[in-house]
Amino acid sequence: MTHGYTTGTPDPTPSYGFPQQRVAEPGPVPTPAPAPVPEPAEAPAPAAKKPGRDRYLDLLRSLALVRVVVYHLFGWAWLTVLFPSMGVMFALAGSLMARSLKRPAVSVIKSRVRRLLPPLWAFSVVALALMLAGGWNPVKDPDNGGTWGLVKLLDYIVPVGAPPFPWHIGSKSGLLEDTWAVQAAGPLWYLRAYLWFVIASPLLLWAFRRFPWPTLLAPLGLTVIVGTGFVTIPGETGNAVTDFAVYGGCWVLGFAHHDGLLAKIPRYVAISVATLIMAFGLWWASGHLGPDGWDLNDIPLAQACWSFGFVVILLQYSPSWQELPGRLARWDKLITLSNNRAVTIYLWHNMLIMATVPIIDQAYNLPFMQSDRAVAALDSSYMLWMFFLVWPLIGLTIMAFGWIEDIAAKRSPRLWPNGVKRGGGRRKAA
Repeated sequence: MTHGYTTGTPDPTPSYGFPQQRVAEPGPVPTPAPAPVPEPAEAPAPAAKKPGRDRYLDLLRSLALVRVVVYHLFGWAWLTVLFPSMGVMFALAGSLMARSLKRPAVSVIKSRVRRLLPPLWAFSVVALALMLAGGWNPVKDPDNGGTWGLVKLLDYIVPVGAPPFPWHIGSKSGLLEDTWAVQAAGPLWYLRAYLWFVIASPLLLWAFRRFPWPTLLAPLGLTVIVGTGFVTIPGETGNAVTDFAVYGGCWVLGFAHHDGLLAKIPRYVAISVATLIMAFGLWWASGHLGPDGWDLNDIPLAQACWSFGFVVILLQYSPSWQELPGRLARWDKLITLSNNRAVTIYLWHNMLIMATVPIIDQAYNLPFMQSDRAVAALDSSYMLWMFFLVWPLIGLTIMAFGWIEDIAAKRSPRLWPNGVKRGGGRRKAA
């Protein structure tokens, strides 16, 4: 999911130089025919700039990852309105997929799946080992027991469905909350949705290029059917179909961005229509608030409309940056690192959030923490300590497991790919 967007510069028009000819003066004697003029040599054209990453899109992906971590840590519902990260990430992935499908579809799908699975396998080994060590038996699980429970473990290898996990494991008085497995495995729904979008992309792109507007708006119509209770599909199949509908519009918007369809629409028209769609989403959400209030993740139609309109605006104003401008340049290394390790960050961040709890709890045992005032101070700032601690843990995880993304992409493994060469120079974006 972390790939470059190419921008190209056309070859400059070659210049030509012609030698001057002397004109013979007229006279009674015929002038000999002039010597043939040699063909002018073509001046060497300056080398075109190498295509690089679109740093604006890289910036959006980094912001989306940060927002996901902050949301899963603090649980602030308003973040889903401030920046709909999942819609943005699906749109960027859709644009990349449209670019890649210039090659044969089968090879593109194989490449995308190959990049996705090895990082998932590393996460699955650790997560399953911890669950089994905690006493979970998938055969005796009340929700997915027996042979079916064993079969569903295959979703930890290829995420065609939702992988099984225990809703409660351990005890509330243990090192971790008894719901840590739910938190750790929760983000895997994104990999399932991404995989199905990748598989469906050749057909979706074919339909989009022949019937662009029906294909672009069809996911919103499908969300009206399956995301409002009008038609109910039970179980994980229903969740998968709903996710496909909610974020399908954003994925196809990625196609529209790549093919230049959005650029052909007058900006005031695109922004006006997007604003109306977003307003409808908020209106719908106001009458269908879930258990967490304005959390759009609990309101499929509102999520679909808000994400769709938000992505239209982001892509409509999309500049093409080969380098980050102004003050944004100071974040260049972190943005490069997060884009090169997006799958690793997404897979592990929730488990790492949970891992901050037993680490911070050790502070209560320090000698200067034995007063009620000190304990109260730590209690009141506990979430902030989790926020500050999770980022070093993410950094350690990048170094421990991130290189698997390089192996999956058939690159040389890198420990900390922030775009800086060992010699200290900036590596040019490729």
